Amino acid sequence: MPLVESVLSSPWFLIIWALLMIPCEIWLLRDLATKNSHLMSLMKLVWALTVFYSGPLGLWVYLSCGRKEISDDGLWRRSFRSVAHCYSGCGLGEIVGLTLAVGLLRLETFGTVAMTFLFAYSVGFLLTLGPLIQDGVPKRKALKDTFLAETPSIAVMEIVAITVDLTLAGDAGLGDIRFWSSLIVSLSCGLFAAYPVNVLLIRFGVKEGMMDPRMTDHSGHDHGGGDDHDGHEHEHEHHAHHAH
Repeated sequence: MPLVESVLSSPWFLIIWALLMIPCEIWLLRDLATKNSHLMSLMKLVWALTVFYSGPLGLWVYLSCGRKEISDDGLWRRSFRSVAHCYSGCGLGEIVGLTLAVGLLRLETFGTVAMTFLFAYSVGFLLTLGPLIQDGVPKRKALKDTFLAETPSIAVMEIVAITVDLTLAGDAGLGDIRFWSSLIVSLSCGLFAAYPVNVLLIRFGVKEGMMDPRMTDHSGHDHGGGDDHDGHEHEHEHHAHHAH
């Protein structure tokens, strides 16, 4: 543990992280603009945030599962797209909640955990709920479907991420390098912890997962892999039965 604390407290950790993450983000944005511009704006945001949080690991997920260049599609790829979608919202909520709890409000451990989880859950929940309501799904049904589809994934992701972060960061504050390096590590731990949950949710029909990125029509819109509402395909998560 002292060795881990030493590594996480070193400015070189953040320097090396930035040297890895920034080129990955630039490459991703270039690829989205030139080779995968057909992806809907929501998924472009998902991949941008995933790489921002997890650097090379996030880019590996995108390369393996999120481009039209993938050789085939299946449960494991759909599950990674699904968990990335969840991760993008939860990660943003976790960063905001943790920063407010530790830096502004200076809450104790219980308050920090509660606020971080609340922010992460809320943003992750809304990232799925919003597109459903925009797509015309009745609000009550959209709320129910989002709750069933997202709660298990978000819960596992945040329990793991928050636990890892609190364990590694200790009493570090916003001005400490260890606060930010622990957050970086914890986010990726949450991503991979929630992956098997998404495999099971898709396998048993609770989620349909995100659309196959290879499916496009001549107008550049996505096809297949999701339910059709009013004749238009959308690239968001939803409960497997809500449109049938």
